[in-house]
Amino acid sequence: MSTSNTATSSQILAKGSKIAGKRERFNLPLTITLAVCTLAVLVPLVVTVFMAFKTAGQAVEAEAFTPPNPVSIEGFVEAWKLTHFPVSFSISVFVSLFAVAGAVLVSSMAAYAIHANWERKFFRFSFFYVLAAMFLPFPVLALSQIKLTGIVGLDTPLGVGILHIMFALGFNVMLLTTFLRGMPHELEEAARIDGASTWQTFWKVIFPVLAPMSATVAIFAFLASWNDFMMPSIIISDPAMQTLPVVQDLFKSQFGSNYHVSFASYLMALAPSVLVFIFTQRWVLSGVTQGAVKS
Repeated sequence: MSTSNTATSSQILAKGSKIAGKRERFNLPLTITLAVCTLAVLVPLVVTVFMAFKTAGQAVEAEAFTPPNPVSIEGFVEAWKLTHFPVSFSISVFVSLFAVAGAVLVSSMAAYAIHANWERKFFRFSFFYVLAAMFLPFPVLALSQIKLTGIVGLDTPLGVGILHIMFALGFNVMLLTTFLRGMPHELEEAARIDGASTWQTFWKVIFPVLAPMSATVAIFAFLASWNDFMMPSIIISDPAMQTLPVVQDLFKSQFGSNYHVSFASYLMALAPSVLVFIFTQRWVLSGVTQGAVKS
């Protein structure tokens, strides 16, 4: 009897300690901060959805937080026509996919070259030289880039994609090089023993190992390229070849009073980036986590 009472008492104490531990781990300031940040994102999103599905009269007369009644898609129809959505959307997709492919390939090759030759001064200097580019934002070099792209005929969406790759190179190389330093050297040595060349070693050993961090680089490159406004607006010389964010700005200034059309256009442009992040966030977390742990 005493044994059972002792066991019961120990279980109660164990449960009490667990509850106390959970209470101690509760961080009220952090919870409040997260709640405020969440509301800061969700509230504008809710307003955007409400305004996009309103009629022209509701958008002007009703308050922003009032749900649409009845629900209307006339804003989406007008935005599709006025912004030439299929054309601008296709251009944005091309620029973003080109930037993603280039960021993954160029950055991974540069990171492997620096990692494999770290003992050589030239490659070590190249690493810090590339990192220094992170402190040169595009607005500082905008005028020179406008002049250079015009001279070589790259004042086009292709030129914007190339610039997206180059300006993100420093950050991407830093991520991939850090990831490679945590990779076991035995993998590369085994490939060398089997007679693989440097090119074969990269494609068959290094590049597959870089998959988690390459996915992270690709997602960040897509989001940055898709949402970029400044670079396409000043680099692309042909207004008919502008990306979606730039077309929306022209559309906003020309049809500023049609709020339901403007918000419908913003929602259509926002949807791809949100969907990409929702379906790929696990790769972002996986890449960042693995890159932070060295074996």
